Amino acid sequence: MAHAQWMRAMFDAAVEAAQPHHCLPPHLPPPEAVKGRLVVIGAGKASAAMARVVEDHWPGELHGLVVTRYGYEVPCQRIEIVQAAHPVPDQAGADAAQRMLALVQNLRPEDWVLCLISGGGSALLPLPLPGLSLADKQALNRALLASGANIREMNTVRRHLSAIKGGRLAAACAPAQVLTLLMSDVPGDHPIDIASGPTVPDPTTCEDALAIVKRYGIALDPVVAHVLTSGAGESIKPDDARMQRLQTRLITMPRQALAAAAQVAQSHGYTPYILSDAMEGEAREVGQVLAALAREVAQHGQPFARRCALLSGGETTVTLKPGAKPGRGGRNVECLLAFAIACAGERGIHALMADTDGVDGVQDIAGALVGPDTLARAHALGLQPRAYLDTHDGHGFFGALGAGVVTGPTRTNVNDFRVILID
Repeated sequence: MAHAQWMRAMFDAAVEAAQPHHCLPPHLPPPEAVKGRLVVIGAGKASAAMARVVEDHWPGELHGLVVTRYGYEVPCQRIEIVQAAHPVPDQAGADAAQRMLALVQNLRPEDWVLCLISGGGSALLPLPLPGLSLADKQALNRALLASGANIREMNTVRRHLSAIKGGRLAAACAPAQVLTLLMSDVPGDHPIDIASGPTVPDPTTCEDALAIVKRYGIALDPVVAHVLTSGAGESIKPDDARMQRLQTRLITMPRQALAAAAQVAQSHGYTPYILSDAMEGEAREVGQVLAALAREVAQHGQPFARRCALLSGGETTVTLKPGAKPGRGGRNVECLLAFAIACAGERGIHALMADTDGVDGVQDIAGALVGPDTLARAHALGLQPRAYLDTHDGHGFFGALGAGVVTGPTRTNVNDFRVILID
Protein backbone atom coordinates (compact mmCIF):
# COMPACT_ATOMS: atom_id res chain seq x y z
CA MET A 1 0.00 0.00 0.00
CA ALA A 2 2.86 2.37 0.77
CA HIS A 3 4.20 2.06 -2.77
CA ALA A 4 0.79 2.91 -4.23
CA GLN A 5 0.53 5.97 -1.99
CA TRP A 6 4.02 7.13 -2.86
CA MET A 7 3.47 6.74 -6.59
CA ARG A 8 0.15 8.57 -6.36
CA ALA A 9 1.92 11.39 -4.50
CA MET A 10 4.42 11.64 -7.35
CA PHE A 11 1.65 11.73 -9.93
CA ASP A 12 -0.24 14.38 -7.96
CA ALA A 13 2.92 16.49 -7.72
CA ALA A 14 3.36 16.28 -11.49
CA VAL A 15 -0.22 17.40 -12.07
CA GLU A 16 0.05 20.22 -9.55
CA ALA A 17 3.28 21.50 -11.13
CA ALA A 18 1.39 21.92 -14.41
CA GLN A 19 -1.50 23.92 -12.99
CA PRO A 20 -1.95 27.31 -14.72
CA HIS A 21 -1.91 29.29 -11.46
CA HIS A 22 1.75 28.29 -11.04
CA CYS A 23 3.06 28.86 -14.52
CA LEU A 24 0.91 31.44 -16.30
CA PRO A 25 1.08 34.78 -14.38
CA PRO A 26 4.74 35.60 -15.15
CA HIS A 27 3.99 35.46 -18.88
CA LEU A 28 1.15 37.98 -19.04
CA PRO A 29 2.01 41.12 -21.04
CA PRO A 30 2.77 44.29 -19.07
CA PRO A 31 -0.54 46.19 -18.76
CA GLU A 32 1.09 49.37 -20.05
CA ALA A 33 2.02 47.58 -23.29
CA VAL A 34 -1.62 47.01 -24.22
CA LYS A 35 -2.78 50.32 -25.67
CA GLY A 36 -6.02 49.00 -27.15
CA ARG A 37 -8.34 46.10 -26.35
CA LEU A 38 -7.26 42.78 -24.86
CA VAL A 39 -9.13 39.86 -26.41
CA VAL A 40 -8.65 36.44 -24.80
CA ILE A 41 -9.18 33.28 -26.83
CA GLY A 42 -8.05 29.71 -26.41
CA ALA A 43 -8.69 25.99 -26.49
CA GLY A 44 -7.64 22.88 -24.61
CA LYS A 45 -8.24 20.93 -21.45
CA ALA A 46 -6.46 23.59 -19.39
CA SER A 47 -7.87 26.61 -21.23
CA ALA A 48 -10.68 27.39 -18.78
CA ALA A 49 -8.31 27.24 -15.82
CA MET A 50 -5.88 29.44 -17.77
CA ALA A 51 -8.67 31.93 -18.47
CA ARG A 52 -9.52 32.14 -14.77
CA VAL A 53 -5.88 32.91 -13.93
CA VAL A 54 -5.85 35.69 -16.54
CA GLU A 55 -8.99 37.19 -15.02
CA ASP A 56 -7.49 37.00 -11.53
CA HIS A 57 -4.26 38.73 -12.53
CA TRP A 58 -5.21 41.20 -15.26
CA PRO A 59 -5.94 44.69 -13.88
CA GLY A 60 -7.60 46.17 -16.94
CA GLU A 61 -10.53 45.42 -19.20
CA LEU A 62 -10.69 42.23 -21.21
CA HIS A 63 -13.19 39.94 -22.90
CA GLY A 64 -13.02 36.71 -24.82
CA LEU A 65 -13.96 33.08 -25.38
CA VAL A 66 -12.20 29.78 -24.74
CA VAL A 67 -13.34 26.22 -25.38
CA THR A 68 -12.55 23.26 -23.13
CA ARG A 69 -13.55 19.62 -22.71
CA TYR A 70 -16.89 18.76 -21.15
CA GLY A 71 -16.45 18.79 -17.38
CA TYR A 72 -13.29 20.94 -17.47
CA GLU A 73 -15.01 24.31 -17.15
CA VAL A 74 -13.96 26.90 -14.55
CA PRO A 75 -16.25 29.83 -13.65
CA CYS A 76 -15.15 33.11 -15.25
CA GLN A 77 -16.74 36.56 -15.24
CA ARG A 78 -15.43 38.24 -18.39
CA ILE A 79 -14.25 35.34 -20.54
CA GLU A 80 -16.92 33.01 -21.89
CA ILE A 81 -16.24 29.31 -21.33
CA VAL A 82 -17.63 26.90 -23.94
CA GLN A 83 -17.51 23.12 -23.52
CA ALA A 84 -17.11 20.64 -26.37
CA ALA A 85 -16.19 17.01 -27.07
CA HIS A 86 -12.78 15.35 -26.98
CA PRO A 87 -11.18 13.29 -28.54
CA VAL A 88 -13.79 13.02 -31.31
CA PRO A 89 -15.07 16.57 -32.04
CA ASP A 90 -18.69 17.71 -31.99
CA GLN A 91 -20.83 20.58 -33.26
CA ALA A 92 -20.32 22.59 -30.08
CA GLY A 93 -16.59 22.76 -30.82
CA ALA A 94 -17.16 23.73 -34.44
CA ASP A 95 -19.59 26.48 -33.41
CA ALA A 96 -17.13 27.80 -30.81
CA ALA A 97 -14.34 27.91 -33.39
CA GLN A 98 -16.55 29.89 -35.76
CA ARG A 99 -17.40 32.36 -33.01
CA MET A 100 -13.74 32.67 -32.07
CA LEU A 101 -12.81 33.64 -35.63
CA ALA A 102 -15.57 36.24 -35.64
CA LEU A 103 -14.37 37.63 -32.30
CA VAL A 104 -10.95 38.56 -33.67
CA GLN A 105 -12.16 40.26 -36.84
CA ASN A 106 -11.50 43.97 -37.40
CA LEU A 107 -8.87 44.37 -34.68
CA ARG A 108 -6.48 47.30 -34.76
CA PRO A 109 -2.66 47.42 -34.48
CA GLU A 110 -2.91 48.66 -30.87
CA ASP A 111 -5.11 45.71 -29.84
CA TRP A 112 -3.76 42.52 -28.30
CA VAL A 113 -4.95 38.94 -28.60
CA LEU A 114 -3.97 36.63 -25.76
CA CYS A 115 -4.30 33.04 -26.94
CA LEU A 116 -4.36 30.28 -24.29
CA ILE A 117 -3.54 26.89 -25.80
CA SER A 118 -3.19 23.50 -24.13
CA GLY A 119 -3.48 19.84 -25.05
CA GLY A 120 -6.77 18.75 -26.55
CA GLY A 121 -7.24 21.91 -28.56
CA SER A 122 -7.18 20.10 -31.90
CA ALA A 123 -10.41 18.22 -31.21
CA LEU A 124 -11.98 21.21 -29.47
CA LEU A 125 -11.56 23.54 -32.49
CA PRO A 126 -12.82 21.31 -35.32
CA LEU A 127 -13.96 23.97 -37.78
CA PRO A 128 -13.67 22.40 -41.27
CA LEU A 129 -12.53 24.21 -44.39
CA PRO A 130 -15.25 25.30 -46.83
CA GLY A 131 -16.54 22.28 -48.71
CA LEU A 132 -15.91 19.91 -45.81
CA SER A 133 -18.37 18.89 -43.12
CA LEU A 134 -17.93 18.17 -39.44
CA ALA A 135 -18.84 14.56 -40.22
CA ASP A 136 -15.88 14.42 -42.61
CA LYS A 137 -13.55 15.56 -39.85
CA GLN A 138 -15.07 13.23 -37.27
CA ALA A 139 -14.61 10.21 -39.54
CA LEU A 140 -11.01 11.11 -40.31
CA ASN A 141 -10.30 11.79 -36.63
CA ARG A 142 -11.54 8.32 -35.68
CA ALA A 143 -9.41 6.77 -38.41
CA LEU A 144 -6.31 8.65 -37.25
CA LEU A 145 -6.86 7.68 -33.61
CA ALA A 146 -7.11 3.99 -34.58
CA SER A 147 -4.23 4.03 -37.08
CA GLY A 148 -1.24 4.20 -34.76
CA ALA A 149 -0.16 7.59 -36.14
CA ASN A 150 1.71 9.72 -33.62
CA ILE A 151 0.47 13.14 -32.51
CA ARG A 152 2.71 15.07 -34.94
CA GLU A 153 1.37 13.06 -37.84
CA MET A 154 -2.25 13.38 -36.76
CA ASN A 155 -1.96 17.13 -36.30
CA THR A 156 -0.26 17.58 -39.66
CA VAL A 157 -3.33 16.07 -41.33
CA ARG A 158 -5.74 18.05 -39.14
CA ARG A 159 -4.06 21.39 -39.93
CA HIS A 160 -4.65 20.96 -43.64
CA LEU A 161 -8.37 20.36 -43.27
CA SER A 162 -9.08 23.14 -40.78
CA ALA A 163 -10.37 26.68 -41.15
CA ILE A 164 -8.71 27.72 -37.88
CA LYS A 165 -5.55 25.66 -37.30
CA GLY A 166 -2.16 25.87 -38.99
CA GLY A 167 -1.84 29.61 -38.35
CA ARG A 168 -5.27 30.54 -39.71
CA LEU A 169 -6.48 31.93 -36.37
CA ALA A 170 -3.38 34.15 -36.13
CA ALA A 171 -3.97 35.39 -39.67
CA ALA A 172 -7.52 36.36 -38.69
CA CYS A 173 -6.15 38.41 -35.78
CA ALA A 174 -3.92 40.62 -37.96
CA PRO A 175 -2.92 43.42 -37.57
CA ALA A 176 -3.25 42.99 -33.78
CA GLN A 177 -0.39 41.79 -31.59
CA VAL A 178 -0.85 38.07 -30.78
CA LEU A 179 0.69 36.51 -27.67
CA THR A 180 0.19 32.73 -27.43
CA LEU A 181 0.80 31.00 -24.11
CA LEU A 182 1.29 27.27 -24.58
CA MET A 183 1.07 24.37 -22.16
CA SER A 184 2.81 21.55 -24.01
CA ASP A 185 1.40 18.03 -24.13
CA VAL A 186 3.43 16.81 -27.09
CA PRO A 187 6.82 15.09 -27.39
CA GLY A 188 9.38 17.68 -28.42
CA ASP A 189 7.24 20.64 -27.29
CA HIS A 190 6.95 22.03 -30.83
CA PRO A 191 4.34 24.86 -30.87
CA ILE A 192 2.93 23.78 -34.24
CA ASP A 193 1.98 20.40 -32.72
CA ILE A 194 0.18 21.76 -29.66
CA ALA A 195 -3.52 21.91 -30.61
CA SER A 196 -2.36 21.86 -34.25
CA GLY A 197 -0.93 25.37 -34.01
CA PRO A 198 -3.87 27.75 -34.57
CA THR A 199 -1.70 30.82 -33.93
CA VAL A 200 1.71 29.74 -35.23
CA PRO A 201 2.84 29.44 -38.86
CA ASP A 202 2.99 25.96 -40.36
CA PRO A 203 5.98 24.76 -42.40
CA THR A 204 4.27 21.47 -43.36
CA THR A 205 2.27 21.02 -46.55
CA CYS A 206 -0.75 19.24 -48.03
CA GLU A 207 1.75 16.87 -49.62
CA ASP A 208 3.02 15.97 -46.14
CA ALA A 209 -0.54 15.30 -44.99
CA LEU A 210 -1.23 13.05 -47.98
CA ALA A 211 1.94 11.07 -47.30
CA ILE A 212 0.81 10.40 -43.73
CA VAL A 213 -2.64 9.27 -44.85
CA LYS A 214 -1.02 6.91 -47.36
CA ARG A 215 1.49 5.62 -44.80
CA TYR A 216 -1.29 4.42 -42.50
CA GLY A 217 -3.60 3.16 -45.22
CA ILE A 218 -6.43 5.57 -44.34
CA ALA A 219 -9.15 5.74 -46.99
CA LEU A 220 -10.18 9.33 -47.69
CA ASP A 221 -13.60 10.53 -48.72
CA PRO A 222 -13.27 12.03 -52.24
CA VAL A 223 -14.13 15.51 -50.95
CA VAL A 224 -11.40 15.31 -48.31
CA ALA A 225 -8.92 13.93 -50.82
CA HIS A 226 -9.65 16.83 -53.20
CA VAL A 227 -8.86 19.41 -50.50
CA LEU A 228 -5.44 17.86 -50.00
CA THR A 229 -4.56 17.03 -53.62
CA SER A 230 -5.70 20.42 -54.97
CA GLY A 231 -3.75 22.39 -52.36
CA ALA A 232 -6.94 24.07 -51.13
CA GLY A 233 -6.01 22.99 -47.61
CA GLU A 234 -2.62 24.69 -47.58
CA SER A 235 -1.90 26.29 -44.21
CA ILE A 236 -0.33 29.66 -43.35
CA LYS A 237 3.43 29.70 -43.91
CA PRO A 238 6.15 31.47 -41.85
CA ASP A 239 6.78 34.13 -44.50
CA ASP A 240 3.14 35.28 -44.57
CA ALA A 241 2.89 39.00 -43.78
CA ARG A 242 0.12 38.32 -41.25
CA MET A 243 2.55 36.26 -39.13
CA GLN A 244 4.85 39.16 -38.28
CA ARG A 245 3.31 40.29 -34.97
CA LEU A 246 3.32 36.98 -33.11
CA GLN A 247 4.88 36.06 -29.78
CA THR A 248 4.81 32.45 -28.64
CA ARG A 249 5.80 31.24 -25.18
CA LEU A 250 5.90 27.77 -23.68
CA ILE A 251 4.79 28.25 -20.09
CA THR A 252 4.98 24.64 -18.93
CA MET A 253 6.24 21.36 -20.36
CA PRO A 254 6.20 17.68 -19.41
CA ARG A 255 9.76 17.80 -18.09
CA GLN A 256 8.74 20.28 -15.38
CA ALA A 257 6.05 17.89 -14.19
CA LEU A 258 8.51 14.99 -14.11
CA ALA A 259 10.97 17.13 -12.15
CA ALA A 260 8.30 17.80 -9.51
CA ALA A 261 7.62 14.07 -9.23
CA ALA A 262 11.36 13.42 -8.92
CA GLN A 263 11.48 15.61 -5.83
CA VAL A 264 8.73 13.56 -4.20
CA ALA A 265 10.53 10.32 -5.11
CA GLN A 266 13.67 11.59 -3.45
CA SER A 267 11.76 12.53 -0.31
CA HIS A 268 10.66 8.88 0.00
CA GLY A 269 14.20 7.59 -0.31
CA TYR A 270 14.24 6.72 -4.02
CA THR A 271 16.92 8.00 -6.39
CA PRO A 272 14.99 9.48 -9.33
CA TYR A 273 15.99 9.14 -12.98
CA ILE A 274 14.07 10.95 -15.71
CA LEU A 275 14.42 8.62 -18.68
CA SER A 276 12.66 10.89 -21.19
CA ASP A 277 9.75 13.29 -21.42
CA ALA A 278 9.15 12.38 -25.08
CA MET A 279 8.72 8.60 -25.33
CA GLU A 280 6.70 7.51 -28.34
CA GLY A 281 5.84 4.24 -30.02
CA GLU A 282 3.28 1.47 -29.71
CA ALA A 283 2.07 1.47 -26.09
CA ARG A 284 2.49 -2.25 -25.47
CA GLU A 285 5.98 -2.24 -26.94
CA VAL A 286 7.03 0.69 -24.76
CA GLY A 287 5.65 -1.24 -21.78
CA GLN A 288 7.72 -4.30 -22.69
CA VAL A 289 10.91 -2.24 -23.03
CA LEU A 290 10.32 -0.52 -19.68
CA ALA A 291 9.72 -3.92 -18.07
CA ALA A 292 13.01 -5.25 -19.44
CA LEU A 293 14.80 -2.23 -17.99
CA ALA A 294 13.04 -2.61 -14.62
CA ARG A 295 13.93 -6.31 -14.39
CA GLU A 296 17.56 -5.57 -15.23
CA VAL A 297 17.69 -3.12 -12.34
CA ALA A 298 15.85 -5.48 -9.96
CA GLN A 299 18.00 -8.52 -10.81
CA HIS A 300 21.41 -7.00 -11.49
CA GLY A 301 21.46 -3.40 -10.24
CA GLN A 302 22.17 -2.17 -13.77
CA PRO A 303 22.08 0.43 -15.28
CA PHE A 304 20.79 1.94 -12.02
CA ALA A 305 21.15 0.82 -8.43
CA ARG A 306 18.01 -0.51 -6.76
CA ARG A 307 15.70 1.71 -4.74
CA CYS A 308 15.27 4.01 -7.66
CA ALA A 309 12.35 5.72 -9.40
CA LEU A 310 12.30 5.64 -13.19
CA LEU A 311 10.22 8.53 -14.53
CA SER A 312 9.09 9.12 -18.09
CA GLY A 313 6.50 10.93 -20.18
CA GLY A 314 5.54 11.36 -23.80
CA GLU A 315 2.68 10.03 -25.89
CA THR A 316 2.43 6.44 -27.01
CA THR A 317 -0.04 5.10 -29.56
CA VAL A 318 -2.42 2.16 -29.80
CA THR A 319 -3.07 0.63 -33.20
CA LEU A 320 -6.45 -1.08 -33.52
CA LYS A 321 -6.86 -3.99 -35.92
CA PRO A 322 -9.31 -3.26 -38.76
CA GLY A 323 -12.80 -4.38 -37.79
CA ALA A 324 -11.79 -5.16 -34.21
CA LYS A 325 -14.13 -4.13 -31.42
CA PRO A 326 -11.82 -2.70 -28.77
CA GLY A 327 -12.40 -2.74 -25.04
CA ARG A 328 -12.24 0.20 -22.67
CA GLY A 329 -8.54 0.77 -23.12
CA GLY A 330 -6.32 3.83 -23.18
CA ARG A 331 -2.68 4.08 -24.11
CA ASN A 332 -1.47 4.29 -20.49
CA VAL A 333 -3.30 1.20 -19.25
CA GLU A 334 -2.29 -0.65 -22.42
CA CYS A 335 1.34 0.21 -21.72
CA LEU A 336 0.97 -0.72 -18.04
CA LEU A 337 -0.72 -4.07 -18.74
CA ALA A 338 2.02 -5.03 -21.19
CA PHE A 339 4.55 -3.93 -18.57
CA ALA A 340 2.96 -6.09 -15.88
CA ILE A 341 2.84 -9.16 -18.15
CA ALA A 342 6.50 -8.73 -19.10
CA CYS A 343 7.59 -8.19 -15.47
CA ALA A 344 5.99 -11.57 -14.64
CA GLY A 345 5.60 -10.77 -10.94
CA GLU A 346 9.25 -9.76 -10.42
CA ARG A 347 9.75 -8.84 -6.77
CA GLY A 348 10.33 -5.22 -5.86
CA ILE A 349 8.81 -3.65 -9.00
CA HIS A 350 5.83 -1.28 -8.73
CA ALA A 351 4.50 1.12 -11.37
CA LEU A 352 1.89 3.78 -12.04
CA MET A 353 1.03 5.00 -15.53
CA ALA A 354 -1.59 7.67 -16.12
CA ASP A 355 -2.52 10.71 -18.19
CA THR A 356 -2.10 14.06 -16.46
CA ASP A 357 -5.43 15.30 -17.85
CA GLY A 358 -7.28 12.62 -15.87
CA VAL A 359 -8.56 10.84 -19.00
CA ASP A 360 -6.85 7.81 -20.52
CA GLY A 361 -8.44 7.06 -23.88
CA VAL A 362 -12.11 7.99 -23.69
CA GLN A 363 -12.58 6.85 -20.07
CA ASP A 364 -12.70 9.30 -17.17
CA ILE A 365 -9.98 7.24 -15.52
CA ALA A 366 -6.44 8.58 -15.52
CA GLY A 367 -4.60 5.25 -15.47
CA ALA A 368 -3.70 2.45 -13.07
CA LEU A 369 -1.12 0.89 -10.72
CA VAL A 370 0.64 -2.47 -10.64
CA GLY A 371 2.83 -4.34 -8.16
CA PRO A 372 4.53 -7.72 -7.91
CA ASP A 373 1.22 -9.36 -6.94
CA THR A 374 -0.88 -7.96 -9.81
CA LEU A 375 -0.79 -11.04 -12.05
CA ALA A 376 -1.35 -13.44 -9.15
CA ARG A 377 -4.39 -11.46 -8.03
CA ALA A 378 -5.74 -11.44 -11.57
CA HIS A 379 -5.34 -15.19 -11.98
CA ALA A 380 -7.04 -15.77 -8.62
CA LEU A 381 -10.07 -13.91 -10.01
CA GLY A 382 -10.02 -15.92 -13.22
CA LEU A 383 -8.77 -13.00 -15.31
CA GLN A 384 -6.52 -13.61 -18.31
CA PRO A 385 -4.18 -10.61 -18.66
CA ARG A 386 -3.13 -11.46 -22.21
CA ALA A 387 -6.76 -11.63 -23.37
CA TYR A 388 -7.40 -8.15 -21.95
CA LEU A 389 -4.30 -6.83 -23.71
CA ASP A 390 -5.30 -8.42 -27.02
CA THR A 391 -8.70 -6.68 -26.88
CA HIS A 392 -7.26 -3.34 -25.72
CA ASP A 393 -9.27 -3.54 -22.48
CA GLY A 394 -6.79 -2.24 -19.93
CA HIS A 395 -9.43 -0.34 -18.01
CA GLY A 396 -11.55 -3.49 -17.78
CA PHE A 397 -8.59 -5.43 -16.39
CA PHE A 398 -7.48 -2.89 -13.82
CA GLY A 399 -11.05 -2.03 -12.90
CA ALA A 400 -11.67 -5.67 -11.95
CA LEU A 401 -8.63 -5.46 -9.66
CA GLY A 402 -9.62 -2.11 -8.15
CA ALA A 403 -6.29 -0.71 -9.37
CA GLY A 404 -7.50 2.25 -11.41
CA VAL A 405 -6.31 5.81 -10.78
CA VAL A 406 -9.24 8.23 -10.81
CA THR A 407 -8.63 11.96 -10.43
CA GLY A 408 -11.63 13.67 -11.99
CA PRO A 409 -10.91 16.63 -14.28
CA THR A 410 -7.40 17.91 -13.54
CA ARG A 411 -7.86 20.99 -15.76
CA THR A 412 -4.33 20.66 -17.05
CA ASN A 413 -2.52 18.42 -19.54
CA VAL A 414 1.18 17.70 -19.93
CA ASN A 415 0.60 14.26 -21.37
CA ASP A 416 1.48 10.81 -20.07
CA PHE A 417 3.14 10.18 -16.71
CA ARG A 418 4.95 6.98 -15.80
CA VAL A 419 6.80 6.06 -12.62
CA ILE A 420 8.44 2.71 -11.88
CA LEU A 421 9.68 2.09 -8.34
CA ILE A 422 12.31 -0.61 -7.89
CA ASP A 423 13.25 -1.66 -4.34
